[in-house]
Amino acid sequence: MPANRMEQCVDVLCLCVPLQWDLVCSDFWKIPLQHICFMTGWILGYILLGTLCDWLGRRRCFLLSISLSSLLGVAVCLSNRVVVFLLLRLSQGAMLAGVFLSSYIARLELCDPPHRLMVAMISGFFAIFAELLLPGLAVLCRDWPVLQAAATVPLLLLLSYWCCASVFPESPRWLLATAQIHQVKRSLQEFSTRNGVCLLDEIYPGETLLSEIDSAYGEDCRPAYFSVLELRRTRVIWKNCLILSFTLFIGTGIQYCFTRNLHGYSSNFYFVYFLRVITGALACIFICLSVDHFGRRGMLLLSAIITGLSSLLLLALTQYLHGGLVLVLSVVGLLFSQALAMLSAFFACEVMPTVVRGGCLGLVLAAGCVGMAASSLMELQNNSGYFLHHVVFASFAVLSVLCIMLLPESKRKPLPDSLKEGESQRRPSLFLSRPDRDNLPLLCARPPLSEYNPDNYSRLVSATRRMLTKDNLPYRMAVPTRSPLLSRSETQGQENEVIS
Repeated sequence: MPANRMEQCVDVLCLCVPLQWDLVCSDFWKIPLQHICFMTGWILGYILLGTLCDWLGRRRCFLLSISLSSLLGVAVCLSNRVVVFLLLRLSQGAMLAGVFLSSYIARLELCDPPHRLMVAMISGFFAIFAELLLPGLAVLCRDWPVLQAAATVPLLLLLSYWCCASVFPESPRWLLATAQIHQVKRSLQEFSTRNGVCLLDEIYPGETLLSEIDSAYGEDCRPAYFSVLELRRTRVIWKNCLILSFTLFIGTGIQYCFTRNLHGYSSNFYFVYFLRVITGALACIFICLSVDHFGRRGMLLLSAIITGLSSLLLLALTQYLHGGLVLVLSVVGLLFSQALAMLSAFFACEVMPTVVRGGCLGLVLAAGCVGMAASSLMELQNNSGYFLHHVVFASFAVLSVLCIMLLPESKRKPLPDSLKEGESQRRPSLFLSRPDRDNLPLLCARPPLSEYNPDNYSRLVSATRRMLTKDNLPYRMAVPTRSPLLSRSETQGQENEVIS
């Protein structure tokens, strides 16, 4: 996911630091401290700007974050003191979190259910491609301020979105969910006109969606905005948010346990860097090929199982395994931990309702940044608590397997808009139920008997014959003159016996 990619890019940026900064030996702590400050900025940005995204809208939050992050990026280029640099990086991280969060939500809200995964993964491939180009850009720039300026230029170009609303439009889904009727009608009219759906003289016919919106909401309807504090009144939404925050925290925090094993195979920094990028690309491909077919919850469960199993094997058997097996387990664990992180963010955006999607997704992504900051804390302490870090995250990975089973399935389903729709999501059964699953012997209902049964009718006729032919009856029985059940000869014989 982009927040994780940003942490990797920071490592490359730190290779081109100003000459007046001493980052070796006793001053090495400044690099992980810079990581921690940057991730702290992302955490604060996700929480604060996520709520702001639900109040102001996706477009306004995006433009505000782009503007401030561009200014802060220029200021970072001019900073020459460590304290000023750390504060500016913290602030820039907060603004970059708002850029990613608002754009991620807007992309998914503008897509129909079959294309949501494709759009999310395309943005992931763009981030991976940028990571592949970053080391070459760092070699060309050679000086850190020049590299920081080169990374800030694309943000300055995005400021053109202020003037071109059609490039980054406001989400009609959010406008309708918050009852902004005038804005949503204007937005839908612009979409239909650009797509060529409505003709010039048929924009406002009586049977269109616009007239249905007027009849459903009325003229005196006022906008209603919600914040992440509404989760206190919910049960299902809060549970889904907590579980996905937990899985994303594990997916980002446990990656340090796998990458640390890779440093023993090559002392070159770019070996681990490019290996992480390649496994990230493979994780995107794995998600594209499997999630739409097997579902979000099933693939999230599989990623958590493989991540936890790889971590446990490395924790228990590293000193007994061959070096090649340790490398394979580390690469597999790194691949599926990245898939776990990407899919958790995507899944959270799908199951959270529109009115609080910004705040809820911000909480989930903030938990992922906490996992990244935990790895930087290990580096700050010179890996003194690595074993405990590995044990905790391996145990959490096993625990997450049980939690994922409580999640709903969002494959090919529309996004929930209101809190009521978010609360109505229920988890499906893990396996397809068999048609005879509930046909237990004690609960099986007998089919009703038909009106005509040949066996029962023949037994009734034979019993009637025996009763009529008995001699030791307590009383004489009058025989009808004609019985359709008996033959004519038998009837005459019985009448003669009665007369005699």
